Amino acid sequence: MDSTGPEIQPPPQAAPPAEPAPDAVLTTVTAAPLPEPWETRAARWVFLGNQGLRSGWSVLLFALLFGVLAAAVGLLLVRLHLIDPKMKMDVLSFSTAFWGELVNLVPLVGAAAVMALIERRRNLLAYNLVGPRRTLNFFSGVAAGFVALSLLVGALDWGGWLHFGAVALSGAQIYKFAGLWAVVFLMVGCVEEGIFRCYILFTLTRGINFWWALGTAGVFSLLAFVIPKSNGPAGVCVAALLGLLPCLWLHLKKAEGAGFWQATWVTSTIFGFIHTGNSGESWLGIFSAAFVGFVFCVSVRLTGSAWWAIGCHGAWDWAQSYFYGTPDSGMIATGHYLTTSPAGNPLWSGGADGPEGSVLVLGAVLFLLLLLLVLYGRRKPAMTVLERAIG
Repeated sequence: MDSTGPEIQPPPQAAPPAEPAPDAVLTTVTAAPLPEPWETRAARWVFLGNQGLRSGWSVLLFALLFGVLAAAVGLLLVRLHLIDPKMKMDVLSFSTAFWGELVNLVPLVGAAAVMALIERRRNLLAYNLVGPRRTLNFFSGVAAGFVALSLLVGALDWGGWLHFGAVALSGAQIYKFAGLWAVVFLMVGCVEEGIFRCYILFTLTRGINFWWALGTAGVFSLLAFVIPKSNGPAGVCVAALLGLLPCLWLHLKKAEGAGFWQATWVTSTIFGFIHTGNSGESWLGIFSAAFVGFVFCVSVRLTGSAWWAIGCHGAWDWAQSYFYGTPDSGMIATGHYLTTSPAGNPLWSGGADGPEGSVLVLGAVLFLLLLLLVLYGRRKPAMTVLERAIG
């Protein structure tokens, strides 16, 4: 008999939890996202593209902002008696011109600044105002504008279609009015180039196609005939028709940079259109405005910014209105240096429209285009701000 008694077995231990296999994959079940309603997708497609707000809506919003701000600034200056809304515009004084351009310059800066925030640009200079050799290009444009207008006036004088009179200013007045009108026409260059060769050209380049360009050019050609008191509407149609085949060819070839040239077609046509509201304009003067708008677009392409165009535009108007004292779209500036008067057939002299209404103006604008090609055409075309941003 065993004296130690029966052996007591220890209670069984619970089995340790099984470890997951080393290659096991832990998965979590998530609910599938709900599809966007078709209304949201449609609205997104209508208003947004690859680069944010579609270019057409951007231009419309810019125009709306500009119009509202211009109305507000204009009303303020009228209330301050700085602008007389009933004043006739056949004679243009420095005061009238300065405050009138301020009504456009302030809204331009304001609208462009707001659009830069909406479109997430660094600042408003992003709209074709950043590029290489800006100061040099600006003064090169100043020289080109003065020389081109001088060649036009010289040709008119040589052909007997323009006569010089007595010098209108003397002494300190020469320098005084030279400086005052330089300020005004620098503002003119900044406003018109800022609208057309800066914001609108930049914005349309990033999103326009041939069909939208064709429709826009056609609408403004029609408006030129429909709007009452429109002067020289045929010039808008001629400009629109001349751009049709080149832009169609670029579209069919799917050429690189076609968007820029389609935007050029649209902005040049509209630039001619806005001049139909000037008194004394002829169809030739309207077409020449569209033509020079095209040349200014070419300058943006070749130089990389709008500074050459701003300088050329301001100097052309300064030489025409102040230095030579010729009519500009039917308006004569007070305080001009030289005195001139048209003579003979208006087709050659320009008549009341001034040198811009003469058929010879086409040669002056062609001179600007050839000068651009000689100075910048041999270089590789400078990248525009848009191409640097998306390239």
